[in-house]
Amino acid sequence: MTELVHELDEVSDYRARLTGAVGLVPTMGALHAGHLALIDAARAECEHVIVSIFVNPMQFDRAADLERYPRPVAADVELCRQRRVDLVWNPSADAMYPNERNQVWVTAAELANQLEGPNRPGHFDGVLTVVTKLFSLVGPDRAYFGEKDYQQLVLIRRLVADLNLRPEIRAVPTVRESDGLALSSRNIFLDPQQRRSAPVLFKALKRGRDAAGDAVAVLNSAHAELSAAEGVDVDYLELRDPDLGPAPTAGPARLLVAARLGSTRLLDNIALELRP
Repeated sequence: MTELVHELDEVSDYRARLTGAVGLVPTMGALHAGHLALIDAARAECEHVIVSIFVNPMQFDRAADLERYPRPVAADVELCRQRRVDLVWNPSADAMYPNERNQVWVTAAELANQLEGPNRPGHFDGVLTVVTKLFSLVGPDRAYFGEKDYQQLVLIRRLVADLNLRPEIRAVPTVRESDGLALSSRNIFLDPQQRRSAPVLFKALKRGRDAAGDAVAVLNSAHAELSAAEGVDVDYLELRDPDLGPAPTAGPARLLVAARLGSTRLLDNIALELRP
């Protein structure tokens, strides 16, 4: 039976009664199949699964984006019940930030200023601060994050390693629509024409991966696919190593893209192998 709680002491008291491995799936709600894959991964490995639903104001740099973020909490709780989640924790912003804004933040340092950083100032500081609070309050043994937000995943791994935090971080592959579009809560804002164009991001990533060559061949192939698309304004297409350092000359790498379709900004990435 899935329980729903809102207060901080309720989730702490619930956690104190649990024995066995606890898996945490942090979300901002508006759950889709990508979130359900995280829940399923946690359910497969852990005796208990807790899902947090919290639209974190600290990771939004635009008030309008925060206001329009979907909040179908009742539907989200029902999906959690269907997936046999033990506890859904849906705190208020006042509960998480009683002083409105933290005076102490977790900062993401240099990596936060790259890739997504220039487009979303302060975003990763907000993410890492709230994730630290979630880990502190829930005390999970494992926490589950999707590879779709790859920079976030890398930073959370770094957070746990650098601050000696408890949970093991589990990465779950990106879940996609049948045409390859990565599932995202932002997809609902695409109009019909933008939705038809959006799969080009994954097509470009696959074309880069399938070039099966060096960094120049990968980027040229991906750029060729993107340049042929209408209505797609590319913010960046970058090749990095798996930890988001400079691209290697050979071996495992990650190709990342961000683009705007109208007012909606989409992200995607793919793993690949570079050849010298």
